[in-house]
Amino acid sequence: MKIVASADWRDAIPFETPLVADTVAPGEATRCATCGVLSEPLPRDELWAVKHRHPNNHAGFVRFYCAEHVPEISQPEPAPVAATKRAGAPRAPRSASPRAAAARRVEAAPERPRAVCPDCFMEVSATGLCGNCGAQVT
Repeated sequence: MKIVASADWRDAIPFETPLVADTVAPGEATRCATCGVLSEPLPRDELWAVKHRHPNNHAGFVRFYCAEHVPEISQPEPAPVAATKRAGAPRAPRSASPRAAAARRVEAAPERPRAVCPDCFMEVSATGLCGNCGAQVT
């Protein structure tokens, strides 16, 4: 069974991008999120839909804004390019010596058989007590 998020009209909207509300979600007249509930409803072709990020919901949330209250969307600045220490051709990586490679290899110790309770046929902990019946196993 695969669990996926449900298909929703808000999934098609990019984050932090103002779009005309009528093209994204056609419907009845509605109010601007900033103007509040006391303002008159505006037709959707006069409103802007903006999908904002939400800390607890990866799908975000959509708000409608009038032309006066459309939020300013700032573009992220590009990351600075890291300066190199030396200008020149990149060096080839050094290969490790065979001795160093052998020192890094760790051989696994052979696993010794663990004690089993003769009554329950269960593995016994390092204390020697069976966790099921309480018998002492040596």
